[in-house]
Amino acid sequence: MKNYKFKIKNLDCANCANELEQSLRKINIIENVSINFMTQKLTFECTLENKNQALEKIRNIIKKENPDIKLEEG
Repeated sequence: MKNYKFKIKNLDCANCANELEQSLRKINIIENVSINFMTQKLTFECTLENKNQALEKIRNIIKKENPDIKLEEG
């Protein structure tokens, strides 16, 4: 497992962050999902082989729940 970190832009509130985190936890190929509203960071773990698939699923959930949010590596 490898740890990945992303910046989240346009996240409006802590409740929104919590709801999004709960949705992302349902993705079975990622673990230890965490969204920190104060630092605007998303972190998760997955295998290197699953990284692209995981990112696609994460982006689809974000687009569905809050299309204004943008993810940036870092």
